[in-house]
Amino acid sequence: MTRSISSLLILCAFLAVLLPGTALARLNIEITGGVEAAQPIAVVPFGFAGGGSASVDPGAVIAADLARTGRFAPMPTRDMLDQPTSHEEVDLRDWRLLDMNNLVIGQVVREGARYRISFILYDVFRGERLAGATLTATAAGLRNAAHRIADQIHETLTGIPGVAATRIAYISATGRGENARVTLQVADADGYNPQVIVSSTEPIMSPAWSPDGRRIAYVSFESRRPAIYVQELASGRRERVASYPGINSSPAFSPDGRRLAMTLSKDGNPEIYVLDLDSRALTRLTDHFAIDTEPAWSPDGSHLVFTSGRGGNPQIYRVPASGGAVSRVSFEGDYNASPVYAPDGRSIAMARRINGAFRIALLDVERGFSRLLSRGPLDESPSFAPNSSMVIYATTHGGRAVLAAAAVDGGANQRLTQGTDQVREPAWSPMVQ
Repeated sequence: MTRSISSLLILCAFLAVLLPGTALARLNIEITGGVEAAQPIAVVPFGFAGGGSASVDPGAVIAADLARTGRFAPMPTRDMLDQPTSHEEVDLRDWRLLDMNNLVIGQVVREGARYRISFILYDVFRGERLAGATLTATAAGLRNAAHRIADQIHETLTGIPGVAATRIAYISATGRGENARVTLQVADADGYNPQVIVSSTEPIMSPAWSPDGRRIAYVSFESRRPAIYVQELASGRRERVASYPGINSSPAFSPDGRRLAMTLSKDGNPEIYVLDLDSRALTRLTDHFAIDTEPAWSPDGSHLVFTSGRGGNPQIYRVPASGGAVSRVSFEGDYNASPVYAPDGRSIAMARRINGAFRIALLDVERGFSRLLSRGPLDESPSFAPNSSMVIYATTHGGRAVLAAAAVDGGANQRLTQGTDQVREPAWSPMVQ
């Protein structure tokens, strides 16, 4: 069963059985696994000056961001011998005694309606300052400033850009009967600040980010038939870009943001098309009697991968972006669907069926071998973090639809829930400024 079809059936089932809805809740993230050799780091609560108080302690946000990666083990504040907030107060000998590899200190200074946030990152054993910066933010932007500091720390210590300042789009369903409601929401990567992008009593599915992070494409059944919309996040302005007879599904932005791949059945069979968003020229890429669906672009925009049943069972195929010969990509397993490229182009994540269970698999593009990333039994809709280090996907836990994330190196695992709501179809944003 392909994502576009299975998602519709799942959402329709949700509308029939969900519990009464609750107020919009943030995504709660539970860390369910981390690397055995996580780096010990101390993130001291940030000092505050300037009158009043800050609603957010950047230090706590940074520590949580680093912990979620699974690569770091932040020290509990109760175990700290001291809590310095300036360079002059730091005695690295204390932190060596505690076997900390790194130390982070910082301050928040209120200046009218804005805040100045500064931090310093130390290598404890070498006695060196590794990084430091000063950011400014409004009260509402304090969490985001902390996320950006966490990302800088992550990149300094690992060489890999952090993703704490990114966002996640997902479908949330709640209520039943006349109170049934489906929403497309966007939240910060740590689950805070959820925002409803669109709400409907009809199914919504397949959210997809534009490469600049300013727009989201999705499928809505609000007119009782599927149509593809593109919506600006800042203004809320949206445009219906595909509403052909039959299936309109699985939108995917090209890496340059100028084209949108999609699945259409307007000519009688589900095929892969590409729409030029400026000229509105529509190009058909596949032509086969089997179902072709779920297109995803390669990072360089040269080709797309997609799900097709042309070999009998769903498998992953590729086609040049300009059209041409189709070639098979997946060969392990009798069912592979929902492909998505890692931003670095090195791997493709997909949903694979094994002994009746659906699990997320990673295919090494260059070497051609694959490995399993998740445990199942109902894992689907994979989406890569923009630094290619993690995959977020939809799954179930305790009979409820939830999200989960796993590091591609197998070192970190998370579970994301939202109150009593059912959450599906995650899409991780690109790096945003």
